[in-house]
Amino acid sequence: MKKINSIQNPLIKSLVLLKEKSRNRKKSSNFLIEGQREISLAIKGGYEIEKILFFPKIYSEIKAQELFSNAEIIEINKEVFTKLAYRETSDGIIVVAKSKNFNLSSLKLSDNPLILIAEAIEKPGNIGAILRTADAAKIDAVIIANYKSDLYNPNVIRSSIGCVFTTQIAVSETDDIISFLEENNINVYCASLQNSNSYHNQNFTKPTAIVVGNEANGLSKKWLDFGTSINIPMRGEIDSMNVSASAAVLIFEATRQREFS
Repeated sequence: MKKINSIQNPLIKSLVLLKEKSRNRKKSSNFLIEGQREISLAIKGGYEIEKILFFPKIYSEIKAQELFSNAEIIEINKEVFTKLAYRETSDGIIVVAKSKNFNLSSLKLSDNPLILIAEAIEKPGNIGAILRTADAAKIDAVIIANYKSDLYNPNVIRSSIGCVFTTQIAVSETDDIISFLEENNINVYCASLQNSNSYHNQNFTKPTAIVVGNEANGLSKKWLDFGTSINIPMRGEIDSMNVSASAAVLIFEATRQREFS
């Protein structure tokens, strides 16, 4: 079994770049996952694990061998582990995984789908929170429109607590997503403060896509022209909520309606 005890090792240097640089993740089609729960969800989601790096004072060699038999197992010391880990508590294990394509054509929808669409979300933490909502509500899919980052950003993985691996996800441009929704006869409801009606008055029991927008600017005109605009009535001093909180309110209203329909 290989052992690496230097942060100057060429492999370790390349893995640091995977952690820090989106372009390196995209170029290599690899990314890092840390933490037992997240790794277990990635395996459950069918991700290919190429390398397992473990710090023996926290995570045993036997457990590493049991985790994924076909992967290369590498023992690392505390200095290397600290260099690679994104957070302080990572269970002593980090893996290199092969990324997947998030194509619209790969989505498998139910006969009465419920989809959450997020347009141009900038903060990885909000993407992660949206994916947790999708998992909690067990909706069909999350579609991300006009996304400028990548879903294997360590912040997305951390904030989603691994739901990025077990949720059906597609990433595409708005025009392509609108065409996809039209082809599948899915009703579209767009969260907006302007010219909108309360979400309580909508029927989400049929094939439905709920669309939420950018943290600062909301949804683009294309979405507002295409779908039915809905709002969450604000009873306090502010006029809006965090995008992930809004998505949760709307999605769980849709699931509530479907349970009693």
